[in-house]
Amino acid sequence: MDLRRLALAAVTLVAALVGEFGCSAYGNVVTFDVKHKFAGKRNHLRAMKAHDMRRHGRFLSTVDVDVPLGGDGHPSGAGLYFAKLKIGNPLEEYHVQVDTGSDILWVNCVGCDKCPEKSDLGISLKQYDHKKSSTSSLVYCNNEFCAAAHDGKLKDCKPDLQCEYYVTYGDGTSNGGYFVKDTIELQQVTGNLQTSPTNGSIVFGCGSKRAGHTTTSSESVDGIIGFGQANSSMISQLAQNGVVKNKFAHCLDNVDGGGIFAIGEVVGPQMNKTKMIAGQSHYKITLKEVHIGDTIVKLETSFFGSIDENAAIIDSGTTLAYLPTTIHEQVIQKITSGKSLEMEKIEGQFSCFKYDKK
Repeated sequence: MDLRRLALAAVTLVAALVGEFGCSAYGNVVTFDVKHKFAGKRNHLRAMKAHDMRRHGRFLSTVDVDVPLGGDGHPSGAGLYFAKLKIGNPLEEYHVQVDTGSDILWVNCVGCDKCPEKSDLGISLKQYDHKKSSTSSLVYCNNEFCAAAHDGKLKDCKPDLQCEYYVTYGDGTSNGGYFVKDTIELQQVTGNLQTSPTNGSIVFGCGSKRAGHTTTSSESVDGIIGFGQANSSMISQLAQNGVVKNKFAHCLDNVDGGGIFAIGEVVGPQMNKTKMIAGQSHYKITLKEVHIGDTIVKLETSFFGSIDENAAIIDSGTTLAYLPTTIHEQVIQKITSGKSLEMEKIEGQFSCFKYDKK
């Protein structure tokens, strides 16, 4: 499915999820609190949509990798969910975007060119300095991680050549730097609602140059933590080292936004499951039907052309939900049929109506 065409042709479906969510964890599970960029704010829908359009453009772009520059992640502009991580020795605290649509963890490093110095999200920004951490080490191009991140051994690699990455996106933003290895502290679940610190050693990106709208203060954090499916992701590295299981869950807080991000085996009293589509670079599920009350709108496979294209991306960095125009019109028709609703245009492009539980 061409996300660029979908994003331009789609109309926004804004859904209010009502209810309480909870999750339980056991075994080797680590958690961290997650904050939401838009929590507690009356934000313009246009701003949210603009954020998503930029993000979808990055999904579609081709990553240009120049030896020895490269990378396996698709870091996006700082967006919605962000959390605090502690890295190095002594430990320093960093705020990173939680992103299921990219793979690597990277943070801004000392000396970074055009990295933001302040944030409008109510957080203090910090730049990582590997020279001040006693547990840090540089990653060189002959390292196994570097070969995996570049999809193979780099030509012209020399033992003293650092493993660097440089990623360019379709919307003009970019991030570049080099890989380092250091200790990261996470909170491991030891009992019901109880945690204790646990450490793991991982390879992550040390950002030395940024370009594009992510350099502005409105969407600035210290970096991005990718929870994609590649072996270069933090969760994959921790799983390979036996620290956690290669599973994660985001327990949403529908009051303040954000919630808890849990890594490891997570269980819940009323947990439903759906299969992911295999062989995809992003987390995708097959979209078969939409339920509106007792009415079901079935989605024909032929609408998308093939079963693999009849899919929806699960992405923590996209604010709104999007449907193709044809499907959206059916959903709206079912919602509004038999009801006297006064429609109102918001910001000149969004059709909305007041919802009364009565």
